[in-house]
Amino acid sequence: MRMLIADDDPSLGSFLVRGLEQEGHDVRLATDGEMAMAAARQDLPEMAVLDLNLPRRDGVEVLEFLRSLTADLPILVLTARQEPEVRVRCLEIGADDFMVKPFSFAELRARCRALGRRRSPGLILRHADVEVNRVDRTVTRAGQTIALTNKEFSLLESLLLHKGRVVPRTTLLREVWNIDHDCGTNVVDVYVNYLRRKLGDTFPHCAERAGCEAPASETAALIRTIRGQGYAIGLVH
Repeated sequence: MRMLIADDDPSLGSFLVRGLEQEGHDVRLATDGEMAMAAARQDLPEMAVLDLNLPRRDGVEVLEFLRSLTADLPILVLTARQEPEVRVRCLEIGADDFMVKPFSFAELRARCRALGRRRSPGLILRHADVEVNRVDRTVTRAGQTIALTNKEFSLLESLLLHKGRVVPRTTLLREVWNIDHDCGTNVVDVYVNYLRRKLGDTFPHCAERAGCEAPASETAALIRTIRGQGYAIGLVH
């Protein structure tokens, strides 16, 4: 797991990095708030351990920034501040857990493991043999990497976030192209066709057409057209 440690104590930071790397994590250390925010912008972590008393940008500001990037990132606040109101404020603005220094590394490790188990699956979206990594913005199908443009990726992401439901074209226009009304464009249909070609979705209409002679395994289209309604992934009759 990619982890971001934000702490201005070099000795403690190095200790945390060594200990968490021994757990198999890929750990990046930031010694001030600006560094932490820049590191998150550059490569969104999968978990963050955050001190509150940071120079340049304080930990509360960094916490708010990290939470603004994604609702799925597990954030553990690790601080010497013991005031109950500080704990309450951090939890209210998005921290998932709170530990007070001095601390047991064994307990911190256990809490990180617990947060990792509870972590929302929203960072990785899956259906059948397709996997979408929303952090790295990568797509694979049957283990093979599929190169998508930003709009193609956003379209697939939107369909998977609505998995099991029909997604109207107006919803896709709003979520992918920031268009709040149906302006008569066929951009959704065009990009669905782009996606189908790149994903090898060869027989997208067979499941809806009588007399289709394609093999049964091929009629299970990834992206289904629901005539007069929109598109769907994982829709069950």
